[in-house]
Amino acid sequence: MIAPNISLAIFQQLGPLEIFVVVFLILLLFGAKKLPELARGMGKAMKEFKKATKEVEEDIKSAMEEEPDPQKQKPPEPKPAHTEPSSAESEPTETTSADSEK
Repeated sequence: MIAPNISLAIFQQLGPLEIFVVVFLILLLFGAKKLPELARGMGKAMKEFKKATKEVEEDIKSAMEEEPDPQKQKPPEPKPAHTEPSSAESEPTETTSADSEK
């Protein structure tokens, strides 16, 4: 991973005076009472972010390890459309001479 090396490189370029100035400015902006609350919130946010990242990585790994299901890969078979029976398929009605006389 390259990211941790980059973050450490930034702190190597800062001297003790620059770090003191940054801490002093943060103390002035937020005040002594807000700093613990701010740090607590940042800690919770980092913990939640790491948890979500870990879950996504586990989901991806488990999806890659699963064997593909052949039934899921096949497209569903189309259902036959409902059609009206044609006149040739319908049963013919017979008329008898007895029915016509009535």
